[in-house]
Amino acid sequence: MKKIWNNRIFKIIVGIIRTIFIIIIIAYLAFILVQRFSGNKSVFGYRLFTVATGSMAGVYDVNDVIAVQDCNPKELKVGDDIAYKGTRGGLEGMLITHRIIRIEEKDDGSRIFVTKGVNVPAEDPSINENQIVGKVIGVVPVITVINHIVKTQVGFFLLIFCPLVLIIVLEVLQTITDYRLDKNKIKKIDNKSIFEVEQENEED
Repeated sequence: MKKIWNNRIFKIIVGIIRTIFIIIIIAYLAFILVQRFSGNKSVFGYRLFTVATGSMAGVYDVNDVIAVQDCNPKELKVGDDIAYKGTRGGLEGMLITHRIIRIEEKDDGSRIFVTKGVNVPAEDPSINENQIVGKVIGVVPVITVINHIVKTQVGFFLLIFCPLVLIIVLEVLQTITDYRLDKNKIKKIDNKSIFEVEQENEED
């Protein structure tokens, strides 16, 4: 056991596993905390959402994590992907991420937006500027990969459970090894002391 723990390559491997696991956990926890406790309010001008349906599959797939940036509705154009709050029809109360396919200018200068999912034949009910949450700027790569893996049982087992158990086992083994090494050192010191005492007695 002592030889294993003193092996440089083994220490490097353990260090890499521990670092990767910590980064994954911190990144995913940060994502969850931002989603849960921000209340869909922007943080530094951005929001993070998890795609829940396949209406934009091929662009944003189910369980992708997308970043939505606060924007000025006046600057939006046809072809932009936006997140908005549905207020009519089957979309009432839902947060939708769809693509702008048409913009209508009203006499008072305000704009009406018509959107649809790239995989949905029907248009959404038209929306006004106040319903728009922000403009989608893209998928968050690392968090998306983690989210896809964690959403599956096998992925959770391999990415979270196994590394966690491995790190705990390694820490326990390290503690046991350190304890034994310290115990051996104490024994050596005690034996040395006894030997020195015997020598002193012989000299007397």
